[in-house]
Amino acid sequence: MKTHRLKTIALTAAATFALLAGSPVYSAEKADPEAAAAPKPKPLVPVSAVVKVGEKRVDAAKKSQARIDRLAAETGDLLQDYKTVMKQVDGLRVYNARLEKQIAGQLRRLASLDKSISEATVIQRQITPLLIRMIDGLEQFVSLDVPFHKEEREKRIEFLRANMDRSDITIAEKFRQVLEAYKIENEYGRKIDSYKGVAEVEGSERNVNFLRIGRIGLLYQTTDGKASGAWDKEKGAWVALDEGDYRGAIQKGLRIANKQASIDIMKLPIPAPEAVK
Repeated sequence: MKTHRLKTIALTAAATFALLAGSPVYSAEKADPEAAAAPKPKPLVPVSAVVKVGEKRVDAAKKSQARIDRLAAETGDLLQDYKTVMKQVDGLRVYNARLEKQIAGQLRRLASLDKSISEATVIQRQITPLLIRMIDGLEQFVSLDVPFHKEEREKRIEFLRANMDRSDITIAEKFRQVLEAYKIENEYGRKIDSYKGVAEVEGSERNVNFLRIGRIGLLYQTTDGKASGAWDKEKGAWVALDEGDYRGAIQKGLRIANKQASIDIMKLPIPAPEAVK
């Protein structure tokens, strides 16, 4: 830019020199020294006028150079803005590509949900018969099982049957309740507990403490500790136990079930496992 300005000034000076060289006064002095010594004729164009013309051209060149510098600066700023915008455009292209993939995934998910909703009615029609069969199976299982907490378990089944006819309970809630009942029955087979109840002892009903060992043993002992018995699954009835053999073991089991003693080995009348047919 500075070099360009110097060139402009040099051209202006050359033009001024050319004007001077072309003037009648200058030509006459150079061509004939004697004529130059002679009285000089009055010049047609004053030198001051020529100098003013040169100064105007220099001023015009300065203004042009200033305008060029300003345009060059503006061009540099615009170029920098263009580069910045192009970087933003590149980032937006990557971002839009990612959004397009996410939108495609969401559309596939919506299509899957629409399909599930359209099939929900069919599934709901099939769930109700399934729940009824599950309740029937649970009722049959309780009737054939060892008779512990019999009243509580039968009430639970009645509750499930009553809810099946209610319209204010969703099918999902009914399904959850049936599964919860199955879960409770499953837990019975993994725990030992004791509870108070009434059992028929020697032909009369007496208050007893029941001891349940999972599903493999159900025993009782009267509150005074004098009589003990166990449930005979084959006979489907209570049988009296020898006081000397099982009295202490049942009392120990009751303390363990009530968390009053640590877990220990007990000698109880538990039927041997049968081979699966």
